[in-house]
Formats: sequence, structure tokens, C-alpha cells
Amino acid sequence: MRTIHTRWIIVGLLLLLGGPAAAHHGWAGYHTAEFDLEGTVDTDVSVVGAHAAMRIKVGQQVWDLTLAPPLPTTRAGLKSGIIPLGATVQIHGHRHVDPKRFEVKTERVTWNGKTFNVYPDRS
Repeated sequence: MRTIHTRWIIVGLLLLLGGPAAAHHGWAGYHTAEFDLEGTVDTDVSVVGAHAAMRIKVGQQVWDLTLAPPLPTTRAGLKSGIIPLGATVQIHGHRHVDPKRFEVKTERVTWNGKTFNVYPDRS
């Protein structure tokens, strides 16, 4: 009986630990080509979830920026309230392969002469 109970505890722990990994956004859905974009901050940085995120506006189009997970993003100095709404930023990363999705897996955000390198190993 004790062995069955121990097995269920192990299964539960594996499910808990595997959850965040399953939600992780890989690079497979993005072009390998480098992609640069300039726009104005439409939505502040959010560090909730598997990846930090923000939105910028280019003309009338809003783009979703998928950043690194929260810890590396904040380690790079990019946190809520750092870049004001409406500020002009330059981003560098990889565009989503679906042309109808205005999304970029973002490696770097530059604002006011400061570069927030959220994926320093990809530079």
C-alpha cells in the first residue's frame, strides 16, 4: 500500500514540474531570419506567465512581443514601468511564421539608448 502511495506522490510531482515546461514557447514557430521593428509602447511589460510580454504599435498595427521568461527579462533590467507608454522602442528578434500573427520572439528591446538584452546567449 505504501508503494502505491509513493508512486502517486512521484507522479504528482512530475506533473507539477512538467507544467511550466509544457507551456514554454520554443523557437520553432518563428523564422530563423533576424527581424527588426520600431514602434511605440502600447502595453507595459508583463512578467506573469511562462514568458514576459509587451505590445508595441507600428502605425495602426499592434505587435505582440514575446520576451524571455520573467527572471531573465527582469535580470536584463526590463520591468514594468521602466519604459513609459508611448515611448519609441526598437526591437530585434524573430517574426512568427504565420504572416497573419503580428508577433515577434524578441531578443532585445532598445529604448532611450539603453538595450535590454533578454536573451544574451542569442546575441
